Amino acid sequence: MNVSQFLIRIGTLARWEVRRTFGVMGKSVLPMAVVLFVLLVAATGFTAERGLHLQDGIYLIGTDDRSVGEILSGDERFTIIIGDGNSLFRDRAGYDVIIISGQAYVQNNDRGRSALKTLQRDYQQYLDSVYSLQEDLFAAYPLWIDLQEVKSELDFSATQAGMQISVAPSSTAAPVPEGPVVDIPAPEPGLALSTEELRQGLLLSQGEQSQLSRYSDLIGPESPFGSFKTPSQLSPPLPFDSIILVFLFIFPLYFTSQFYMMSIMQERLERKGEVLLSTPAGAPAIIFGKALPYFFGMLAISAGIALWLNASVSILLPLLPVILFFLANALIIGMVSRSFKELSFISIFFSTVATSYLFFPSIFANVHVISLVSPLTLIVLTLQGETYTIGQYLFSTSLFFLTSAALFYVGIANFREERLFSQSGILSRIREFVSSSLSNRHPWVSLFAVNTLMVPFVFMVQMLLLVLFFNLPMP
Repeated sequence: MNVSQFLIRIGTLARWEVRRTFGVMGKSVLPMAVVLFVLLVAATGFTAERGLHLQDGIYLIGTDDRSVGEILSGDERFTIIIGDGNSLFRDRAGYDVIIISGQAYVQNNDRGRSALKTLQRDYQQYLDSVYSLQEDLFAAYPLWIDLQEVKSELDFSATQAGMQISVAPSSTAAPVPEGPVVDIPAPEPGLALSTEELRQGLLLSQGEQSQLSRYSDLIGPESPFGSFKTPSQLSPPLPFDSIILVFLFIFPLYFTSQFYMMSIMQERLERKGEVLLSTPAGAPAIIFGKALPYFFGMLAISAGIALWLNASVSILLPLLPVILFFLANALIIGMVSRSFKELSFISIFFSTVATSYLFFPSIFANVHVISLVSPLTLIVLTLQGETYTIGQYLFSTSLFFLTSAALFYVGIANFREERLFSQSGILSRIREFVSSSLSNRHPWVSLFAVNTLMVPFVFMVQMLLLVLFFNLPMP
């Protein structure tokens, strides 16, 4: 069979798959899926524009001072009750925090302590606004930091060469310079801005704080002075908006891959796939032919979202290995599951692992080079108008390309009657799939290749464990 015949068979199977999919979905399911997708796009865009409001009205606070209520009224998390001090103290069990005569009383539980932490953040913001109005501005802000960002680079040459990065001091004695001592003139203190410009900039930054600053001390207000910041404005550059938009790309891809997974499962139910297996098409043509409509559908959806966001079409490059990864996993999950109930369980577990591996590193896109283990980091950089090198692209996507190739190879090698229609357990089927992929002529080479291709899977499990253990309380 030549290449042209192979492509013709793939095209024929792809057309059959499109007709089968629309026939199975029916006229009522497809419009509902479109409506749900539009709602997802609208909700994601609203979240990216307006921010998080998950905790609005979660805390109830009572105070006998109306001015305190006005200070806290800008925080939607607080429901504020103004009342008499005696009645507030008598009904203190119904409040998370009460403030009477300038003293705060907190419920001795997790909710009360969380409300107190929120109150402390709001009070600190209020103090910052008061300090910004002081006549002697530099008495309130004596320290200004000129922040110079240095790009983190991939450089493992030191550890590869066995070089020692630093030497521990042998004693506590003060170091003695080896060369001549030269006086260096001190830099000129101060900023090239007037006091009023600094004051207006500080007030502006306090009024435009990030939504995430409500939930974490790590997120501070943006400085309007470029690299010059006060200590309270120092925070890691978390690309919140870009991560929300990345989710807008990834969710439709995962959702579409579910149809391919169910298509493979449909071929195994009641041995419907025997008809395809009896044709001269062959396993590769069947697998790629059934996957082709979903592959182009994913690309079309991603391109449409990119055009809607006015993003560069180059954003599809880091999405390509993710699409292949989702399709390859959908193939294997559809082949090893014995029922739709088992398929749902495995697919949910896969989505948890994949989401942890993809999204968790991308949070540190502007912080640490380790974020490049996820292709989503490249999407974040593209949305921010930054560029990436070919080396960074290969570093982020190579594991996904290799994993996808390995899974497709395993699927093709086992896409036959005795594997598809077997009712063995999941672990037994996985062992059968791996054993079928080994070569009898070159067992050691095959064993080495299998262990090498297991590296990205192990790394994904490690990322999942990192996410899970990160949420556990410290001893």
